[in-house]
Amino acid sequence: MKNEILIASNNPDKLAELTPMLATLSIGLHSLSEYPGLAPTIEDQDSIAGNAMKKALEAARHCGMLAIADDTGLFIEALSGEPGVFAARFAGENCSYADNRKKVLELMKDKENRHASFRTAMALASPEGVIAVVQGKVKGLITTSERGETGFGYDSIFEINGTTYAEMDSETKNQCSHRAEAIKHITPIIENLIL
Repeated sequence: MKNEILIASNNPDKLAELTPMLATLSIGLHSLSEYPGLAPTIEDQDSIAGNAMKKALEAARHCGMLAIADDTGLFIEALSGEPGVFAARFAGENCSYADNRKKVLELMKDKENRHASFRTAMALASPEGVIAVVQGKVKGLITTSERGETGFGYDSIFEINGTTYAEMDSETKNQCSHRAEAIKHITPIIENLIL
């Protein structure tokens, strides 16, 4: 199992984004769909790092292999850092991506300060415990309306250098996203473990 790693997520959008980023490693990649029976992690920590560690550790123990998990937050200055760690369920439990974007745009409609940052905490764990936690961060702006057709989550309202994530192709986004930054930091740690 040393040369195998589990991406601890059932989110197909996240899996599609992370898989090519990790493909450069000489390691077998697995997803939670191959290991039924693991209940979804209750994301009750007060930080994205806490949630990432909890998800990685639960998955590693269930599957008996190295596991990588991430948690992402959108931190908007004019909203005192909201939605932050609650980004995935900002509009309420069982809300859609569109519900979350609509709520942000409504709260931001009269705000001059559009500055925000996307932050991803990525944790690596073995069945014995958490090995490492890293963070990727990208600063940008919240747009006044949705733009673009690709991506997921808040991609159509988060802009960097004049372009939203949803206006980028996946290769371009994977070179500049918060998740890509986290992968850059954790890849050397994984490489040291498998060599």
